Amino acid sequence: MKPVGKLIIIGGAVNKGSFTETDYDQNVEKNLNFFERGILRKIITESKNKENSIIEVITTASQIPQIVGAEYKKAFEFLGAKNVNILDIHNREEANSDAIVARANAADVVMFTGGDQLRLTSILGGTRFHDAILLKYQEQDFIYSGTSAGAAAASENMIYQGSSSEALLKGEIKTTQGLGLIDNVIVDTHFVQRGRIGRLFQAVVNNPRTLGIGLGEDTGLFIHNDVMTAVGSGLVIIVDGRFIKDTNLTNINLGEPISIDNLIVHVMSMNDHYDLKTKTLTIENSQFNPIPQT
Repeated sequence: MKPVGKLIIIGGAVNKGSFTETDYDQNVEKNLNFFERGILRKIITESKNKENSIIEVITTASQIPQIVGAEYKKAFEFLGAKNVNILDIHNREEANSDAIVARANAADVVMFTGGDQLRLTSILGGTRFHDAILLKYQEQDFIYSGTSAGAAAASENMIYQGSSSEALLKGEIKTTQGLGLIDNVIVDTHFVQRGRIGRLFQAVVNNPRTLGIGLGEDTGLFIHNDVMTAVGSGLVIIVDGRFIKDTNLTNINLGEPISIDNLIVHVMSMNDHYDLKTKTLTIENSQFNPIPQT
């Protein structure tokens, strides 16, 4: 069944500025790139009740939850959001509590911050809180948004370990089960800046049915009705392994380089669309689109 809800996943390092700066208000244009590119604003405008939506900022992945949570709360409030809360779930007992589940059920948006995606899955996976988020995403006008770790954990399978420089050596990346909001994709973040394309190549060649998604920093995808739309200032890389012709994957030892023939790669930028059902990319500003007659 097609989910009613929406996903907004972000590659990390959203340029939201810092509210600790004394001259913040005088330098909004410099500090808040998302005013122009619209990642955090997109979350508000796509939410059920717009500025009146209840937004829960989930800081479980972070080692500095108080700092990160406060920054996102102030950023959303600067954009006009009126009901922003910080929810730092420390353990599975809390994630199974009536109070935390009630907050999940009342939320219109959950925003998962960056950090360690294994903290998200190990603390939240299989809990009543996790179940509530999945059910709301399937059945209601609800937004799951996540940056960095929060984006990586959104898919059924996720990358949790693997060096960038050695990612095309067999066995160099580690994957595990994510939070399961979207199937048959795997997401990597901080993608362009940290040179992680090899990690995504290996994840896809391991199971070519899986679509690889690499999110650059300050860049995201808005996913609804099986269509992904790029938002933000950078690039999204799509890796499609369905047409791989050959690989040496099963004939090499751990630590040896992987060869892949005919791996398809797409590059998306702001407002481009990718249809998950037809596996086709539409470039918004295509140079081959007909020029309108004046």
